Parts: sequence; C-alpha cells; structure tokens
Amino acid sequence: MDGETYVLETGLVADLAIVKAWRGDTEGNLIYRKTARNFNPMMASAGRVTIAEVEQLVEPGQLEPDQIHTPGIFVQRIIQARAIAGRSRIAPRASGRPRELPHELVAR
Repeated sequence: MDGETYVLETGLVADLAIVKAWRGDTEGNLIYRKTARNFNPMMASAGRVTIAEVEQLVEPGQLEPDQIHTPGIFVQRIIQARAIAGRSRIAPRASGRPRELPHELVAR
C-alpha cells in the first residue's frame, strides 16, 4: 500500500467466551463494573459463542443506551447469577491469612 510493506496479524478468535456482567437485558446488552470493563467487552466480541452471567437481569429498554459496553449481537446465552451472601474469592486459612498458591499452579 503506497509502496510500503506492512505486517498483518489476524485477530484471535475463541470458540467460547464466558463473561460476567453487572447488568444486562434479555436481548444480551451488557454493562460491566470496575475491572470487568477491561477485557470482558473484547472477549465477548472475540468468542464464536458468548455466555454472559448477569447479576441484574432487566427487560429490554431499561438500560441506558450510552452505558452499554457489549451490544446484544455478541451474546448467545444469558445466565442470571444467584445472590450469594458473604461470598469471598480467597478463602482464609485458620491463621486468618489467605492461602498462597505454589508458583507452578499460578503459572499454568
């Protein structure tokens, strides 16, 4: 192009993308919160099939259009998350400190 040589890299395509959204409607439009906004929109659009777990599922038209991060065209399945009281991602040990994983488990 214009006498220049360019390198073209193809995009990554995933067979399955599983994302978690804060709010979503039954049409698949999704809104993410906090750090979920970093990679979930990209992964939802990169997956051949996208499954979205939604904390708050609402009817179409109840989401502000300017707030939607992933349009419903990229989402094939929607699952409403169950409310889990007092959930924690890291279970503390008896000593009260979180359990540290060996380096081999973290790297894989």
